[in-house]
Amino acid sequence: MKKYSILCVALLLAAQACNDDFLERSPQTEISEKDFFHTADDLDTYLYSVYNFGGIGIYVEDMSTDNTATTGVTELKNMMTGSPTAANVTGGWTWDQLRKINYYLDHFGTATLTEAQRSHYEGLGRFFRARFYMDKVARYSDVPWYEKTLTQDDPDLYKGRDTRTTVVDKIFEDLEFARQYVDADAGEDRPGAVTKWVVRAFMADAALFEGTFRKYHTELNLQSTADKYLTLASEVADEVITDGGFALYNTGKPESDYASLFTSGSLEGNSEIILGRFYEAGLLNSGWWGYMFGNYEVSPSKDLQQTYLMADGTPYTSQAGYATHQFVEEFADRDPRLGQTFAYPGWELINNSTYAQGAGIYIQELSRNFTGYHQIKGFVNNTDTDVQNNLDVPLIRLAEVYLIFAEAKAELGTLTQGDLDGTVNLLRERVGMPALAINPPVDPVLQAQYPLVAGGLAAVLLEIRRERRVELALEGYRSDDLMRWHAGKRSEIEPEGLYFPGLGKYDLTGDNIDDIILLPADAEIPAEANKEKNSLGKTLVYYRVGAIGAEGATFYLKDGEHGNIATAADLGTFEEPKFYYRPVPQPQVLLNPNLTQIMGW
Repeated sequence: MKKYSILCVALLLAAQACNDDFLERSPQTEISEKDFFHTADDLDTYLYSVYNFGGIGIYVEDMSTDNTATTGVTELKNMMTGSPTAANVTGGWTWDQLRKINYYLDHFGTATLTEAQRSHYEGLGRFFRARFYMDKVARYSDVPWYEKTLTQDDPDLYKGRDTRTTVVDKIFEDLEFARQYVDADAGEDRPGAVTKWVVRAFMADAALFEGTFRKYHTELNLQSTADKYLTLASEVADEVITDGGFALYNTGKPESDYASLFTSGSLEGNSEIILGRFYEAGLLNSGWWGYMFGNYEVSPSKDLQQTYLMADGTPYTSQAGYATHQFVEEFADRDPRLGQTFAYPGWELINNSTYAQGAGIYIQELSRNFTGYHQIKGFVNNTDTDVQNNLDVPLIRLAEVYLIFAEAKAELGTLTQGDLDGTVNLLRERVGMPALAINPPVDPVLQAQYPLVAGGLAAVLLEIRRERRVELALEGYRSDDLMRWHAGKRSEIEPEGLYFPGLGKYDLTGDNIDDIILLPADAEIPAEANKEKNSLGKTLVYYRVGAIGAEGATFYLKDGEHGNIATAADLGTFEEPKFYYRPVPQPQVLLNPNLTQIMGW
């Protein structure tokens, strides 16, 4: 039987599936250092409650970015289209997790441990505290720093916000301790446990975030300190790459190796996985269902689709007439990761549990507010519920560490061709793509997307950003990337979908046989018996199209009866620099007037 995540083993004590309520519980009053913190097993048991890593949901976390269109309610969407204030932007100011962590750090020392064990368990606690605070810094910038368990009458309950520099210094003190002392083999018999390599991968990621945030966010006046964190990101990433014993998963099948990482029930022991969530059908179900496929809330954008290179390594957007390519042509001769992320012409749908069009050769269902593209990354195309419930989730991959290293070195201006060959080009090699050179031609489309990128390595840095977007697409990274790069304005771009040059019949499967027919918004769709059939004897699917808001339209086209599928009329305004941060919720300021607002909130 497959081993399952140490996190989820613990949660089985509380529920059949991982339960957020359990994760949010504070330490119970009857648990104390006198009757609980005795052994290493006690410490492991306690720590299970602070393992709050993601799961299946990572595949739909790119909402409110340029990667997707969404009909879902998101905080950023509400901010951009409404009148945001500290009274109505109130999520995120939660501290239960920190209390559990600090309680542990205050009391773990009472356990009987060797010196090495003591340092290991302290390192784990400090890792989780650093992780908690990185989330808070990313959201609020300045936050109160607490490193002890607070009592109800503790005056620090009413302290103000510590500066970003103070808090980040403390975060990296914690991470440095964990980097040195957490055991590299801690997860050897407990898949999903935090090890030294998990710590270092997270540390590299945190340092890259902070370094690039400081570099591009001039409102902080911290540009002079950016290189400190970029250097740390490259050094720690290099440790994982050089000493961690990991390797890209590559069986020599460029058409499927990448995709298999996201649809596997057996990632345990996979050489690329630094941290995963491991599930066992019937014991701990993955929670998977087909919400990422079908017109539910999220659909991939044309902007993301056009980011993937041609198979020869040239930009898709450099192709003549690329903007008016139709669906079948869009997928011809592209980076193989495109067809392992997006459903492509000729793909066969087997698991149609959430898809009205039914199983068979994929003919997308076109619907208002959706792009017409569908996501297959992380989608289990199998009707067996045991297979679905057994799905493992890769949370930290060596691929991400490669990209951290390459980006940090490029930002520092020290990237070499050897660095690229040992990182980005291994990712490209896995999918049979040409290598990236240190001095590629500048892609004007990327340059327009990221106008703040400058310097001698600007062209290759832009390509590394492309590589990051493609390799990590729809895994939940894009929002943080746009925020740290000072690219929030990209959230204003209305996501678009398939291109149709006009009314009439279209082939969507690539067999040169028509599948659908587009009519004007006010046309009458004939009765089923009177609908036209194609040469295969299949009835064409009828749609009525028009501009956004057109009465009777099944889906919208940007220019009414032609153009790209339009999903939204106006996504609002991303206000800079204000929207890179969130306000302290007004109820908290009323309770503690020392919590002042920043950045115009």
